[in-house]
Amino acid sequence: MSNGLKILFIFVDGFGLGSDNPVVNPLRDSRFTNLGKLLDSAIPIDACLGVDGIPQSATGQASLLGGFNAPQAMGRHIEGFPPPRLKKLIEKENIFSKLRKLGKAPTFANAYWIDDPLNIPLNRQSVTTVMALTANGKVRHKDELLNGKAVNHDITRWTMHERGYDGPHISEEEAAAHLLTVAAEHDFTLYEYFLTDRAGHSGNPELIFQCLKSLEKFLPITATFGNHPNQLFLLCSDHGNIEDRTTRTHTLNPVPLIAIGDGAEHFQSLENLADVTPAILRLF
Repeated sequence: MSNGLKILFIFVDGFGLGSDNPVVNPLRDSRFTNLGKLLDSAIPIDACLGVDGIPQSATGQASLLGGFNAPQAMGRHIEGFPPPRLKKLIEKENIFSKLRKLGKAPTFANAYWIDDPLNIPLNRQSVTTVMALTANGKVRHKDELLNGKAVNHDITRWTMHERGYDGPHISEEEAAAHLLTVAAEHDFTLYEYFLTDRAGHSGNPELIFQCLKSLEKFLPITATFGNHPNQLFLLCSDHGNIEDRTTRTHTLNPVPLIAIGDGAEHFQSLENLADVTPAILRLF
């Protein structure tokens, strides 16, 4: 691939490939035609990784963004925030650090609504937080968010008022423009959306609809990143959840891997979460 390749990777938590029946699977609701088109192009990949039990977030994300079989290494699927031993593995094996070793500039586009971006409690550090602090030494925070150089985890800032934000909500279109600006300035840009997993666990149809309505507007715009030369758009998840209304737990469903743009053909034969990071690195 060209040395000028840029990749935008959107990670959507708890977003699996389920039934085509919209009564069961809200992702197949006829109101979400853009989501449907994207999912129709998806490559289904395994999130179970040969380990018994239901896939979970900490090990799933570590596998996806580290390129190793985390549940196998830990002996089980692990939920939530990574415990100390898994955190050490993530610090050693993560896509940001691997790209830096190749001389590339990776970034995490999410904003943290905190005053001190270096002072994140250890027990609240997600896989992506650990990666960003390890490889980049910092995360994006208030100033970058307000200046359009970062995107909040909820896309439109609608959850932020409870944390002291007194500014306006922004549209999905504006948030997508901010993310595309960040991605144009870096070799590899990661954005994380985790409200899908929370909505699936809640079983609240209004929250599920709100999340999917937002993604319906946001994702098609960000996916246009892959329409330009030397640019690739990727989307993947860590496990299923929101795609099955019949349960509030994670699912055993495969997850979608969507690849649009230069190099997309290199992702067609991937089989599981741990295959994704090595495939990305081979492009550089």
